[in-house]
This record gives sequence, C-alpha cells and structure tokens, in this order.
Amino acid sequence: MNPYESLSPRSFWRTAVAEPEPTAIGDLWTPKFSLGQDDPVLTAGSCFARHIGRALLDQGMNWRDAEPAPPGLTEAERQARHYGVFSFRTGNIYTAAALLQWLSWAYGEAAPPDEVWSEGGRFFDPFRPSVEPEGYDSAEATLAARRATLAAMRGALADARCLIFTLGLTEAWQNRADGTVYPACPGTVRGTFDTERHAFCNFTFAEVYRDLSAAVELARAANPQLRVLLTVSPVPLTATATGGHALTATTYSKSVLRAVAGQLAQEHDHIDYFPAYEIITGFPFKAAFFEPNLRTVTPEGVAFVMRQFFGALAQRPAEPRRDRGAAPAHGEDFWCDDAVLDYYNAG
Repeated sequence: MNPYESLSPRSFWRTAVAEPEPTAIGDLWTPKFSLGQDDPVLTAGSCFARHIGRALLDQGMNWRDAEPAPPGLTEAERQARHYGVFSFRTGNIYTAAALLQWLSWAYGEAAPPDEVWSEGGRFFDPFRPSVEPEGYDSAEATLAARRATLAAMRGALADARCLIFTLGLTEAWQNRADGTVYPACPGTVRGTFDTERHAFCNFTFAEVYRDLSAAVELARAANPQLRVLLTVSPVPLTATATGGHALTATTYSKSVLRAVAGQLAQEHDHIDYFPAYEIITGFPFKAAFFEPNLRTVTPEGVAFVMRQFFGALAQRPAEPRRDRGAAPAHGEDFWCDDAVLDYYNAG
C-alpha cells in the first residue's frame, strides 16, 4: 500500500474538481476549530469581508458589532458611515501592516499619529478617510472618534472567540517620516498626494508574514482564547502602482497573501484558513461568480462561499475511503508523471 491508496476522493483532481458540476464542488475546508452560535465572532479586512458579518447574523451566529450605529440614521446613512460593515469602524483594512498598525494603536504599542486632513472646513481621518463621508467639525473631533474606535477594538477583542480577517492587498502607501500605512493613496479618496511625504510599497512574503504574525500575537496577548480565521479576498486590484500589468500585479499580491495565510495556518493551532479566494477565482468556476467588470463578486458567488463556510462548520470530516478502482491516465495526462496518482482514486 502507498499513501495515495488511503486518500478520500476530495484529494484527487478528477473526482474533486473535474467531474462534479461546478456548484457541486464541495468539501473544500475542514475547520480546525469549532464555532458555536453563541461564540463572539469579529470580522475585519478588505472589502470582501463586509459580506461575512451579515452572513453570520443571518445564520443566527454571534457576530459582534462593537460600534453600533446611533439611533435615527437611515439604512443608507448607516452604510455610508460604515456602521455594521465590519466589527469596528476602521474602514477597509487591506494589508497585514495596516492590521498591525490598528492593533498597535489600540494596545498602546505605538502612539497614533495626530495627522488629520482638512477639506472645505471639514476634517477627515487619513487612516479611514471613507468612514465619515461628511467629515468632522474639528481635528480634535476626528482624533476623538478614532480613539473611540480603538477602545471598541480593545473591548471586543477581550472576549471574542474568533477574529475573521480578510487579506486584500500587498500594495500600500506609507508616510515617509513615520512609516504609517494609509488605506488608500493620499489624493484619491481624500487628502493631497505629496511625493516628498508619501511613498509606495509592495510588501513581500517576509514582510506580510512578519506583520500578520505580530498582529495575531498582539491580539492573543490580550485574549489567549482568541482564534484567528484568515481568508484572502478574491477581488482583483483595481489598479497597480508598480507600473506593471494589473493582471500580473494581482497574481503577485494574492499569491503572497495566500502563501502567508497558509504558512501561518500550518504553524499554529489557533490560526486557520478558509478558501474563499479559491472558491471564487478557481478556474473550474470560469469566472461565473464575477460581475461583467471581472472584479465585483456576484450575490450568488457570496452565497456559494458562505454555504461552503457554514456547511463545513456543521459537518465532521469524512472518513477516507480505502478502496481503489480508477483507470490509468490517458490523453494529455499521459505526459504528466503525477497523473498516475489518479489510479489510486476510489471515486
């Protein structure tokens, strides 16, 4: 007997991917730890992460909104001001460096900068410029609102069971003087771009691994029971500042993020990885889960991802099958040495 004879059909390309209808492809994730309906769950990350909190609520799970909207706002006003989007009003956190930055500020590991942008007599937070679209009355009110978010982060993380964090990008813009990371290039959403003050960076595997590891350690120092579930956003880059092609830049960015998430999940029992990225972008699905712009994930795509998520949480891993019966490889697979492994596929 060799190791492939004891594998289940999910481990073989033919039975797991090629033969099923795309929407019947399943068993993509075996959760490392359980999540009960009463377990407090937090969500943060890139734009794709905004779907997760709502899906958790719809399933009756305990998604924590650490900064609920004040009374009197319409649904449109709540969404515009980023209430109920993530567990905290940080806006999108695209990079591991930005997550570490927010947690470092929350836990006093670093002092938040006093930088505030002003436009038309209104004031905006450079580190979440979209959160308050009409701005604040003063610089102090802007910084006070940020302090409130940092306090909400500390409070929610203190008793959370799980933080679901969605990695989005490796590209970012930094302040040359102090190294702080912006969620968007100054001069795009808000602010003014200054080549003397603002520098582009494209984080490497080592840098993302370092920052994400440090962020998890900070959160778990405050709450040793915290589990972290990582995902990678399937949404491609809107644009790349590398000067390269947007397709190859997207491939680099997502490959690095996926590799870091997988590495950390292998190394730590308290970190897991959920394959939302593969579910949406995997070529068996033929981009069916994208809108015509090939960026926006369709509602059907989001629903498919979340069915995989909740289905895996509800099921135990299947027992491996030990019988054998598939025919040897033919056709194009004849030229691939590893195609012989399909012979041991019991499916």
